[in-house]
Amino acid sequence: MPAADAVPGFGGGGSGRPVGVVGAGLIGLAVARRLAQRGAEVVVFDKEPEVAVHQSGHNSGVVHSGLYYPPGSLKAVLCRRGVGLLKEFCAEHGLPYREIGKVVVAHSPEEVARLDVLQERARANGVPRVRRLDPAALREVEPEVRGLAALHSPTTAIVDFRAVARALAGEVTAAGGRLVLGAEVTAIRPGPHGVTVTSGGRPYELRRAVICAGLYSDTVARLAGDAPSPAILAFRGEYYRLRPERAGLVRGLVYPVPDPAYPFLGVHLTPRVDGQVDIGPNAVLALAREGYRRRDVDLRDLGRALAWPGTRRLVRRHWRAGLHELHGSLSKRAFAAQAARYVPALTAADLLPAPAGVRAQALDSHGALVDDFTLTALGPVTALRNAPSPAATSCLAIAAHLTDHYLQHP
Repeated sequence: MPAADAVPGFGGGGSGRPVGVVGAGLIGLAVARRLAQRGAEVVVFDKEPEVAVHQSGHNSGVVHSGLYYPPGSLKAVLCRRGVGLLKEFCAEHGLPYREIGKVVVAHSPEEVARLDVLQERARANGVPRVRRLDPAALREVEPEVRGLAALHSPTTAIVDFRAVARALAGEVTAAGGRLVLGAEVTAIRPGPHGVTVTSGGRPYELRRAVICAGLYSDTVARLAGDAPSPAILAFRGEYYRLRPERAGLVRGLVYPVPDPAYPFLGVHLTPRVDGQVDIGPNAVLALAREGYRRRDVDLRDLGRALAWPGTRRLVRRHWRAGLHELHGSLSKRAFAAQAARYVPALTAADLLPAPAGVRAQALDSHGALVDDFTLTALGPVTALRNAPSPAATSCLAIAAHLTDHYLQHP
């Protein structure tokens, strides 16, 4: 085995060893930036040749305001803190941050009742200026949208998260940090005085390591000796895009009311900072961790997913919803019909294909979806085991929370 790399540009042994971050997505880069700001030497590892290749570069671009999350949960606290930090960051770097607002639209008495819960959560979480809309007021905000009632969150925003990731990476390198890209992490060995991370076939001696590996958060954490649970189940989220001449059908974000019995939100309409409007996503089980296309199959990934006991229990519990999602995946007309509930003027002819994303959903062995952000401590290694939405919104706040509570002495 080659000698451990002292990481060129950093101090060698002892207290001069850097802190390593596994994962060059939004959260990993935000953690590295935060550590660099606190004076730590930092090295970021990623198997991809550039930053934000997976979830961080395939998300909706929405800056969530905090409507949905139980008050006091880590999601709620870090989302609200993250909104302010992200807005400041975008202003500092000249990045677009557009508060286009969001309406959450109810179509049944049951959904209207659930709006009451969301409105109370918004109040408890400190989401500003949220108000209830009747059908007439909804038409004033969104002339083409129809529903029995809605909540309007005018401060919900959109950004370009790829640009945010690049700016974070720029700050890391400007502070003397190093990005080791195109170098998969294959071993993590904690010890009494630090941790050895093998990346790209080379061992690196580090003081500490932080795992922010997204789609691979479970497998990378297990390299460091963490428990198998929760495991990551990959779901492909498929999108369509409105034809450019039909982008004016919506002014802001149009969302359904979440169903607490169903693990995913459902199809919604999402304007992007470039003026395009995406419709989706659905949620179908991906046949590979990086299964962005239907034909993407990795037998090893699929075998692991099917072997996890929680997968079988999840399927038994939600098979009807799964068939509904699959129908929308296979039928453009069915997909359009879901969106047309909110925008009746929309038809299947208005939809163009758009790139899909893959969501890393943490699942315990009992088949329960892990809802909140989850961190584990393994001596000199800290692992972010679950970072669902609003992780992108919360990335700077997650970084502050992680470094302040888990890495007090980086």
